This record gives sequence, C-alpha cells and structure tokens, in this order.
Amino acid sequence: MPAQGNAFTRCRDRLRAHPLAFDALLAAAVLGAMVLGSFVDPHGDGTGPTFGTRAPRPTGVLLMAVGAAALVARRRAPLRALAATGAATVVEFVAGDPPAPVSMSAVVALYTVASRTDRPTTWRVGLATMTVLTAAAMFFGSSPWYAQQNLGVFAWTGMAAAAGDAVRSRRAFVDAIRERAERAERTREEEARRRVAEERLRIARDLHDVVAHHIALVNVQAGVAAHVMDRRPDQAKEALAHVREASRSALDELRATVGLLRQSGDPEAPTEPAPGLAVLDDLLDTFRHAGLPVRLARTDHGTHLPAAVDLAAYRIIQEALTNVRKHAGASATAEVSVLRVGRTIEVTVLDDGDGPAPAPAGTAGGHGLVGMRERAAALGGALTTGPRYGGGFRVQAILPLTTRSGEDRAT
Repeated sequence: MPAQGNAFTRCRDRLRAHPLAFDALLAAAVLGAMVLGSFVDPHGDGTGPTFGTRAPRPTGVLLMAVGAAALVARRRAPLRALAATGAATVVEFVAGDPPAPVSMSAVVALYTVASRTDRPTTWRVGLATMTVLTAAAMFFGSSPWYAQQNLGVFAWTGMAAAAGDAVRSRRAFVDAIRERAERAERTREEEARRRVAEERLRIARDLHDVVAHHIALVNVQAGVAAHVMDRRPDQAKEALAHVREASRSALDELRATVGLLRQSGDPEAPTEPAPGLAVLDDLLDTFRHAGLPVRLARTDHGTHLPAAVDLAAYRIIQEALTNVRKHAGASATAEVSVLRVGRTIEVTVLDDGDGPAPAPAGTAGGHGLVGMRERAAALGGALTTGPRYGGGFRVQAILPLTTRSGEDRAT
C-alpha cells in the first residue's frame, strides 16, 4: 500500500507540474465517456436503458471530438472552451436524432469557468449556458420537451456551475489562510529582527558608556601617577589606587552588561540593579578623584523614575562628563543639574572648558553624542548639545517620567 500511495503521489505531482498533459488526458477520458454514452439508448426496450442497440453517427463523432479537443484549452481560455463545447452541443441537439452526449464536454467546460472566474461571471455564464442548452434540448430534440434527458441537461449544467463555484471559494479561502499565515510569519520575523537590533544597539551603548568612562579615568589617573611618581610617591600611590578602583568598577559593569546575554534562568546571571541617579554622587566622586571639579544641583528628590529613564539619565551624565574630561582641558570645571519639571526630568551638564568640543556624530571622534541622542529618543525624550556663549559646552536631556509603554509611571 505505501508503494502504491507513493506512485499515486508521484503521478499527481507530475500532472500538476504539466497541466496541459492533465487536460489532454481529461479530454481523452471525456471523449471516451461520450463515445460510450452514444451507444446507450435511454428508452431501451421498455424495461430500461440498453447498450449497443444504437451507434453514433459520423457527425456526432465529429462533434464529440470537437468538444473534447476544446477541453485541452480549458485552463488557458475557459470561456472560449465553454463557447466551443456549447456550440457543438447545440448543433448536436439540432441535427442529431437521437443526439450524442456532446453535452458532457460543455458540463466540464462550465465547471472550469466557474472554478476559475469570479462569482458574478459564474452566475451570468452558468444561467446562460443552462438556458441555451436546456432550451435546445427541449425544442430541437427528438424526445418530448419534458423528457428525463432534457431535465438532465438542466441538472448537470447547474451542478457543474455550483461545484465549480464551491471549488473556487474553497481555493480562495485556503489561499487567504495561507497568505495570512505567511504575513504573520513575516511580521514575527521582522519583529524579532527589530527586537534583536534594538537589543544590540542598547548593549552597544552600554558598553560604549562603560568603557569610555572608566578608560578615560584610568588614563587620567595613570598619567598623574607617571607625572608625580618620582617627586610625590604618596600622590602617585593615591592615583594608582584610583586606577585600580576604576578598573574594578569597569570590570563589574562589563560583567553585568555581558551577563544580560546569558539565557534566562542562568544562576550566574547578574542580579544587581542597573546604575541610576541614586548612585549619582558616587559617579561624580570618580570624576573629582580624576581632577575634574563637579558641582551638583538637583530638585528631583523623592521622585521615583522608571528604570529605563533612571538608567538613561545616569548614562547621559556619565558620557557628558567623560567628554568634558577628555575634551574640555585640564582647567575645566563642570556643573550637573537634575531637575523635575512637570512630567519630565531635565538633566543638564555644563562645562567652562576652553578645549575642543566633542567630535560631531559621524566623524572619527566616536559615538558619544549619538548614543546620548539615541537613549533620549528611545524614551520619547530629546537631547540638545552645543557650545555655550563665552566658552564651554552644554548637554541637556529632557526625559519623560512615563515610558512609552505607559508603565512605571513616576510618582
């Protein structure tokens, strides 16, 4: 049985791959059925139909061949195939006595039209075909108009139109389901790619902020230690202690960031909260130890920030002060303000340095400003940067106290 099933499947696949060959086989089968049917006498000897008591005329054989040949083109030109088979059927009803069953080809052609066109066309063409063929059988046939074979023409053409319409509807339904499934799959894939891209961008921003901040501090403190190593050993030791502390902090934050890539349920995954404004004083102390005087003013005490906003504010301040330390010059000072204004939190970092401003986005200078803008934009906020009048640089971020998802509403 499995071998027979496989053979049937292979045969079916070959016929689907070659529709013209399938239509030729169908036309041959219909021709054979019509020829066999032409030997049947429906009236018979009074007890029922008989076979072999009559034979088809040459004209009938020719019309049956014409009807069968038209079916070969039923897929490419269904309406033309129906017109040809219908015409052959009408001619046979008018000229044949008794008529040959040429109407079989018209029934198959009508089914094809109904299954491959829209419903309005099926209704119009089906009613026209039923009317013309039934009228020809009733008025020109040798049997009385109420004969069973005349009603059979009406019934078979009606069933062919209904069956073709049902097949077309089912095919359209299956295609619609398949299209919805494919669209849903594409949507899921696009959503997955978007989420992956957003996560990669977020991790890249975190890594950039962590590495840029701590490496800048390590570089400054290492330079101080090298400069005073011989003359002031105690100060050099203090600078090296700051280097060690900054390196340890960098390793801890890198471990926490990379730990986000672990699978859920990993016991080694980090559980420490992400840095936020609650540890802002510790962040500013690291810059003060590196030789950058920083003043802080804030009016956000008692404000609970969403985790994403809290982290973004912390990272923006960290990156802005890192840029001050790297670009504003050795004598620069910085001011940090964190203010709550209505339903927003405003974070501002000012410096009075005389060195070059941070490199603009898109140049070889880095991605600091780009990362800060992306952080603010991801939360529905805005970030502005630019030189200050009289010297220095200004970075200001306005972040909403409610995330875009509507969760973690600030209090």
